Amino acid sequence: MRAATIFYKDFLAGLLTESDDGYVFRYDENYLSLPNAEPVSLTLPLSTESYHSSVLFPFFDGLIPEGWLLDVAIRNTDISILDRMSLLLLCCKDCIGAVSVVPIEETSHE
Repeated sequence: MRAATIFYKDFLAGLLTESDDGYVFRYDENYLSLPNAEPVSLTLPLSTESYHSSVLFPFFDGLIPEGWLLDVAIRNTDISILDRMSLLLLCCKDCIGAVSVVPIEETSHE
């Protein structure tokens, strides 16, 4: 399972996870309690319920760069253009706009 924390401006807004079953986005409870909390996207309104999708949510997919910038990312890694979660984790920590995607490193259990 791969995961990322999602920040809106400087606030931890939620958690995005990918598993064999698809994708889940859930807002952070502390974020929801903020008086000025805003949704990360109009397609993901503030909710205490999780959002589920079999494909990467279009909003997050839209954060992935296109054109020459995407070409640079693909050329300098072994990531497939079809591996949208990997591209999101690689390219979107400091993307344009209010939303940031910060990968959560997988820990190995020995």
